Amino acid sequence: MKDYHINIFYSNEDEGYIADIPDLKYCSAFGETPELALQEVQIAKIAWLEAATTAGKPIPEPKYRPAIYQLTT
Repeated sequence: MKDYHINIFYSNEDEGYIADIPDLKYCSAFGETPELALQEVQIAKIAWLEAATTAGKPIPEPKYRPAIYQLTT
């Protein structure tokens, strides 16, 4: 399985943590802790990839990299 970048952040509105995978549109999950959000988004990733495969949709290559990891010239 491909490795995708995962963002995890606290949401005041939801009073918990959100994990999302930018390369997989709308793939996100909620958890009361960062660890739970990560576990849930990994489940969501598998479901997302299976649904896309079943529907015959393309699976994007991992491309997203946070700005702190991008080189500037």
